Amino acid sequence: MKRAWQGLSLAIFLALAAAPVLAGEGEASPADSPSAWIFRWLNFAIVFGAITYFAVKKGGPYFRKNAGQIAEKIEEGTRAREAAEQRRKENEAKLANLDSEVEQMRAEAKRGGEAEAQRIRAMARQEADRIEQSAQAEIVAAERAARFELKALAARMAVENAEQVLESQLTSEVNAGLFRRFIVELGENTGSAN
Repeated sequence: MKRAWQGLSLAIFLALAAAPVLAGEGEASPADSPSAWIFRWLNFAIVFGAITYFAVKKGGPYFRKNAGQIAEKIEEGTRAREAAEQRRKENEAKLANLDSEVEQMRAEAKRGGEAEAQRIRAMARQEADRIEQSAQAEIVAAERAARFELKALAARMAVENAEQVLESQLTSEVNAGLFRRFIVELGENTGSAN
């Protein structure tokens, strides 16, 4: 901004310096003489020299600074472009390998699915075997329980049949004889115990 003001003030100074020359343009003036032309060229050289001096002396560091900044930005842009180019190459390589990667993923998924299916079948076989063994054990236990129940039923029926036979065979006379014999045996046992 400061440089712009300096340039503007220089332009205003030059315009003010040239104003007297432009003011007397319509008349024949001593300014048209050869000595006036020499002064004009001398004035031009001084003004041009001042402009050149200020441009070189004062504008040089400014332009060098800007040139340095521009060079840094160009280098930064070059690095960014190289990085982008590298990423583009990597992405192209990935895209080139994408079909093979997809095929590998499909093959792995298929192998994994087959392995899972075999594992599930094996688990189902084991479960079926376990259920069959459990059912066999329950059948054996049920048979054993049925045999015991059948034996108990047979024993109860045998006892009931024996009771019926005994009741039919035991009459009051047989009963009385059995009772007498029991008493005799009881007496003999008690006498021999003394």
